[in-house]
Amino acid sequence: MNPRIPYHKPWVGEPEARALTQALADGNLVGNGKLSKEFQKRLASYLGVRHALFTPSCTAAFSLGMMGLGLKPGDEVVLPSFSFVSIANAVIALGATPVFADIEPVTFNLDPAAVEAVLTPRTRFLVPVHYAGMACDLDRLSALAAKRGLVLVEDAAQALGATWKGRHLGTLARAGVYSFHATKHFTTGEGGLLVTDDDALAAKVEIMHEKGTNRAAFLRGEVDKYTWVSEGASFVQSDLLAALGMAQLERLEENLRLRRALAARFSKELAGVKGLRLPVAPAGCEPNWHIYACLVAPERRDAFVKAVKDQGVDVTTHFEPLHSSPYGREKLGLKAGALPVTERVAASMVRLPLYPQLTGEEAGRIVSTVQSAARAL
Repeated sequence: MNPRIPYHKPWVGEPEARALTQALADGNLVGNGKLSKEFQKRLASYLGVRHALFTPSCTAAFSLGMMGLGLKPGDEVVLPSFSFVSIANAVIALGATPVFADIEPVTFNLDPAAVEAVLTPRTRFLVPVHYAGMACDLDRLSALAAKRGLVLVEDAAQALGATWKGRHLGTLARAGVYSFHATKHFTTGEGGLLVTDDDALAAKVEIMHEKGTNRAAFLRGEVDKYTWVSEGASFVQSDLLAALGMAQLERLEENLRLRRALAARFSKELAGVKGLRLPVAPAGCEPNWHIYACLVAPERRDAFVKAVKDQGVDVTTHFEPLHSSPYGREKLGLKAGALPVTERVAASMVRLPLYPQLTGEEAGRIVSTVQSAARAL
């Protein structure tokens, strides 16, 4: 019997082990130390931004950015319901209100028309999520934000290495955030990143990043001691994980090349399979293929997933919409049926295994298993 093909495998190995061993040997363990600063510098260079701050998670990066941007109680933040809970939680934790808008049926990203329909005088921020490393319609969303005086913050948690019109997703708004969680294609185990080209914002969040102190300025020799100068929190990340991240960064382009080749194979060999809608990259977008997400009719989706899993291939579904979750209903008073495209996509989605370690034989098994399951249904 063939071994199971898991849905995900983190791409870590000897380079990461060497980097961690060296960091331990050199005593580089603290938060925001020598290795973290080098990691931030390299990421900023890779992404083409002026400022990057390594954080314990994408949630922390987003919270840090929103604190710096002045999110306050009573503000409304528009975001998709088809997303992980972290961003909505961060909005609520800061006393603001998440407002969910519907998504487009092809990219699974915010629909600009749906966004405009939910704007109110209290709306201050717009947070598009680049699902699966596919670009949102940034032309229309940016124009809408400018027209209505909104601050645009990109959730590029899944999008490191993906581009739109030649620029990295996450770098096209006032600020952007990324996730380096163990389930991501680029990982430090736990971790996140906040990026911006706004020098004034960077100066504020640098202090908040260091627990509200001017420690960073002290280490640069700009002040003779450091002290508490602003609100903040422990937003720094360990140098050990920065070492892991630098090893991952050395291999990122190879990672992306392998993922894109696998995605191209899936798209070619699964084209025309009845009842299966394959992912489509929007014009101008070079995806990173963090996720290969297909759609199957909702009434057949669960049977399809079971049929594929029964053959040893671990496909999976994805987000339960936040607006129809128990907490969304209880806390925000939202109802199922409010966002029809979101609900249909969530009920239809199937994600295929896709990671650099997949062999040609395993990729072939995934294709043949999906084809046979689709035919059976």
